[in-house]
Amino acid sequence: MLQGFTAALGDWRDRSGPLARSLSRAVREAVVDGRLSTGTRLPSERELARTLGVSRGTVVTALALLRDDGWLHTRHSSGSAVRLPARLTERTTPWSLDHGGAPEADLDLTLAVTAAPHDAYLAAVGRAVERGAALLVDSGIATAGLPRLRELLADRYTRAGLATCPEQILVTSGAQSALTLLLEHLHTDRRAPVVVESPTYPGALAVLRGRRARLLPLPVSPKGWDTERLAALVRDRGPRLAYLIPDFQNPTGAHMDAPTRAEIARLPLTVIADETMRGLDLREPPGTEPPLAGPRVIQIGSASKILWSGLRVGWIRASADLVRQLRRGPLQAQLSPPPLEQVVAAELLGDGLDAVLADRRERLRAQRDHLAGLLTGTGWSYTVPDGGLTLWLRLDGTTTATELAARAARHGLAVTPGPHFAADRTTLTHHLRLPFTATPEALTRAVDILRRP
Repeated sequence: MLQGFTAALGDWRDRSGPLARSLSRAVREAVVDGRLSTGTRLPSERELARTLGVSRGTVVTALALLRDDGWLHTRHSSGSAVRLPARLTERTTPWSLDHGGAPEADLDLTLAVTAAPHDAYLAAVGRAVERGAALLVDSGIATAGLPRLRELLADRYTRAGLATCPEQILVTSGAQSALTLLLEHLHTDRRAPVVVESPTYPGALAVLRGRRARLLPLPVSPKGWDTERLAALVRDRGPRLAYLIPDFQNPTGAHMDAPTRAEIARLPLTVIADETMRGLDLREPPGTEPPLAGPRVIQIGSASKILWSGLRVGWIRASADLVRQLRRGPLQAQLSPPPLEQVVAAELLGDGLDAVLADRRERLRAQRDHLAGLLTGTGWSYTVPDGGLTLWLRLDGTTTATELAARAARHGLAVTPGPHFAADRTTLTHHLRLPFTATPEALTRAVDILRRP
């Protein structure tokens, strides 16, 4: 055990500064990198000092630093064990975003992602391992999804007001995989244009551009969708397919009202409705609007935004006939998540999900309001969204978002300017997306950097 512990620390002596501080930092980094498992028991102070070739005083000081910072738990007569501090496990912000996640940046606000619900996730993994024994006697090849997971997803749609049976659910390795699979089946004529919102999610734009689709931008703002423009596009340009985000749209946060949903559903257009953000309703209490639905509407969703990006489980909700057709496609097996990951998703999407989401919404609501307060007096305009993960800013003056992002990068802050969310890559030059998934302290630092001349 001692040899493995010391090996996990690496070349900690080569660092500058006091040995005790270097040693404590090496232990922290080994835990974060996974070289030391949480719960690992440390050798005695005397044994550790002898093996590392340092004084016992150096070891005592290093362990005290770790203990004071929450990285070490000591119980009388039981020794000490490494752990993750509560400030990391009890927050929605991924550790890497405010600890140099982006290259050459100390603070990364380019990603609208959250950390996993730590305790709930670990408990779900434990239950999944127990249930996983039955999986091992089967082939493990791709299916439409594990029956229990499809039943859970169908039930959630039914309780939301859209009657659904498990045969209408196809499990995928994320929402982008769901979109890829649908485009492969539905967008067979590369000359046929596809309607996309402007701005919209860059990941979806990447999938569409990968298919060399002709994109027809549909303006959307925090106030809503230009349905007259959409009707005109359908009438004059003849698109047969649209990709829309009706619930807390990324990046604007717009939420589609019932009349707009009904108007869009009546159009002679197949709509892929991305519901990835639907569970992040920050209203008090959350709304009860049913999903965007209709004979030509296909829903896609994912656990990545509501739970964790590392859980690569998404889904398609469509007619049972379309699900059968998609299963026959050559890409379906490649875009299906591993069985054990589906079991973890089923555990998380079960009875405990509402409690997890309630806690997550409370934290995100506080961070959203904190960010909005920081932006007061900047002269930038924005609408506080009812849900989602981001604020969509319009800058004043002559400085473009690209120029502002470049200036912020020189001060260690990475942000994403508006053209990244534009179908034509050139418009939205005075817009900037700011996720409120970071800690209040990180958001305060970010806005301070953005406001510097």
